[in-house]
Order: sequence, then structure tokens, then C-alpha cells
Amino acid sequence: MTEPSSTQPSTAQSSTAELVLASSSRWRRELLDRLQLPYQCHSPDIDETPHSGETPHALVHRLALSKANAVAALFPHHCIVGSDQVAVFEGDILGKPHTPEKACANLARFSGQRVTFLTGLALLDTRHQRHQVHVEPFEVVFRTLSTQEIENYVTKEQPLDSAGSFRMEGLGIALFERLEGRDPNALIGLPLIALCDMLRQAGLDPLGTSFNSAQDVDWRSETKRGVRRPNA
Repeated sequence: MTEPSSTQPSTAQSSTAELVLASSSRWRRELLDRLQLPYQCHSPDIDETPHSGETPHALVHRLALSKANAVAALFPHHCIVGSDQVAVFEGDILGKPHTPEKACANLARFSGQRVTFLTGLALLDTRHQRHQVHVEPFEVVFRTLSTQEIENYVTKEQPLDSAGSFRMEGLGIALFERLEGRDPNALIGLPLIALCDMLRQAGLDPLGTSFNSAQDVDWRSETKRGVRRPNA
């Protein structure tokens, strides 16, 4: 997922814990907007290098929680969301390709094959020093792709900062034969079904009244301090 420059956190507190997204990914922000909750963004600074012998499941579990923990000192009365994703194919952990050549090579390997994506999701409640972590699997079956199709796709979309070398929320959908999994949002980078369950367990039901007081803030001034208004 894309990681543009970080948004500065707000110093505002409220009677209920504010929601914080430990990411500045445009795609994760757009997904979180769908829950219509006020939240802030702050980009974590962590080393995402896999540990020796670390499994893909353990990697995304660790990194999702590490991202939330990385900003915890800035948000001592909040619920912080961290997320991380990898692709797994033939035993290899595949992160962001970073170069067009690597993206093309990845997609050539995936042609006609099934690829598993694992998305780690963490919710850190700094009010009570508790956390929840979930790993959401999702599988993609790729069409048989020609070299020209692969090169055209990479040239058009430049998916160099996306795990798996594609963006499902864009032209990447044209690469697939079918998708298999509980929550297609996980493939974009934020499993919303699992997140809603975590929020409910933390007492922050998206369909409840937990955020009513937060919705009444002066959004003009809050936006200047880095609070993101739903649907803004």
C-alpha cells in the first residue's frame, strides 16, 4: 500500500478513546472512512525486515502490532489500528516490489496461479494497555497473463509500493480470474470485518453511540490539527 507523508496527530482528547490509524496509506484511509468514525493518522517508523526463520503469519502479526506500538506514546488514551500485509507464493514471502522489473517478475510467477495474501491487523487500546491481533487470509487466482499484459499493467499502474505487485482497488482487478476469502477489503490492506469486531470488543461499536460526542467537534479546527473527518 502507498505510504505518503505522515499526518501530524491531534492533541485533542475526548470522553471516549479516539481512533488512530498507524499508517498514512491513502488506501487504508479510504477503507477506514467507510466506517464513518472520526480518526487521526500517524505514520509509524519501524523496521519491516523479517526475522530469521519467521513465518509469514508471524511476520504480519508482529508488524501490525509493532506499527501500533510505535505511535502509542503519542496517543496514551486512544485505540490505535496497525496493519501489515504480505503475499505468499511457493513458500516465498513477497512484499513491495519497489522496481518495475521486480513487479513484472512477480506477476509472471503468479500467472495462472493461486497466491495467498496475509493481512495482520492490530488494535492497541492504550487506555487499558490491552491489544487484539488478527491475521486475515485471502486468496487470489490469477488469469494466465501474457508478457505484454504484465508490462502494460505495470507501466499503467506502477504498483511498486503494493504487496503482490498489484492494486486491486485499481486496474489490478483485470489480472484476476477469481478472489476467495471472507473480506476483500483485506486485499487492499485493512480487513474491515475483523476491525469492526475488534472495535466492538473495545467498546467502540461503529453502529453504536460510542463516537457521538466525537462527532460533535468543530471539524474546521480539528482538521487543522490532523483529525480526519469521515467522508472528507
